[in-house]
Amino acid sequence: MTETPDLDPEDRKIVTLARSVRARNGVPEGAAVRDETGRTYAAGTVALDSLKLSALRTAVAMAVASGATSLEAAAVVTSAESASAEDRAAVRDLGGAETPVLVAGPDGTVRKTVTAG
Repeated sequence: MTETPDLDPEDRKIVTLARSVRARNGVPEGAAVRDETGRTYAAGTVALDSLKLSALRTAVAMAVASGATSLEAAAVVTSAESASAEDRAAVRDLGGAETPVLVAGPDGTVRKTVTAG
């Protein structure tokens, strides 16, 4: 369960999805995004010999591949302090500079919210 009680229910949902992917797949990061229609896409880190993608970039790619034209919000569950510049750029490309990116720790507590811009 996500430990941030004042979080909007839709934002809590994407944090919970991101945390679930991270735990289920045993990957360093889990991420989820919500598109303009409310659909969600969750993904974990991809670490193949020939392909390396962060969880957030993978979730954005899944949204694009499924026909999303914009994003309302993104979340990443990570031990890092914040979302990387590359991850925020991927969110910005689809959602715009003001798209919120929730950064949560492994316990699901949102540590900060940054914009994609």
